Amino acid sequence: MPRPAATVLLVRDHPDPAPGHNPLQVFLQRRVAGMAFAGGMTVFPGGGVDATDVPDPDAWQGPDPAWWAQRLRCPPELAGALVQAAVRETFEECGVLLAGARSSQSGSNGPAAGAVATARADLVARRCTLGQLLAGADLLLRADLLRPWARWITPEGQPRRYDTAFFVALLPTGQQADAHTTEAVEATWWHPEAALEQWERGELQLMAPTIWNLRELAAQPDSAAVLAAAERRDVHPVTPRVIRRDGRRVVVLPGEPDVEFAAPAGGGPP
Repeated sequence: MPRPAATVLLVRDHPDPAPGHNPLQVFLQRRVAGMAFAGGMTVFPGGGVDATDVPDPDAWQGPDPAWWAQRLRCPPELAGALVQAAVRETFEECGVLLAGARSSQSGSNGPAAGAVATARADLVARRCTLGQLLAGADLLLRADLLRPWARWITPEGQPRRYDTAFFVALLPTGQQADAHTTEAVEATWWHPEAALEQWERGELQLMAPTIWNLRELAAQPDSAAVLAAAERRDVHPVTPRVIRRDGRRVVVLPGEPDVEFAAPAGGGPP
């Protein structure tokens, strides 16, 4: 049974983009080569749902789990856990906390207490849960800062399978994404088309969902267009297949007979 997981396409607009590029950028991390899943791959922040990812209705702002269940096509309990995991993983992996003070106006996009950053290490080490962190800082989880984007399921036959909900979120004002995680050797902001160009030259290793989502991001001019596109998306689970074609292992998508990706070397996950 695939393990539920959440991934966040964290976007921003570069104030002075290079010639030939739109301002849109997305945050990507290159994972440590020896990791059991997606080692050496460049990915969006994210990870598996764990037992602590239980939403607290009293510490939640934005669409409720029932709303997310409709958009993600899954039970409300799972939808709420996926949103909670998305917020937790984004904070653990790049230091961006999609939360706000209880007393803030709905337009506020950031945590009120700078001391929250010191709790990140405790969260990563599982000395506290995201719920405890939010309660201790008198913060609300800001589900309204996320938008549903996609859902991908690892093909059958792979040693580790995930059912991953992809969300998009705009980098909150006043916050910075960083590379302070033991799971990645580097992390930075990329123009989607630049990341795809490096992948085509063999300079980045990308999995099929990352490639597909980067292509969809590259079709948008800026972060506002990405968020607007997310509002219109109809999320359906996508389960690729790994097949042999002309002596090569390739990943193919259902309903997309002309779309294929080279399967990762060594039988790793697509």
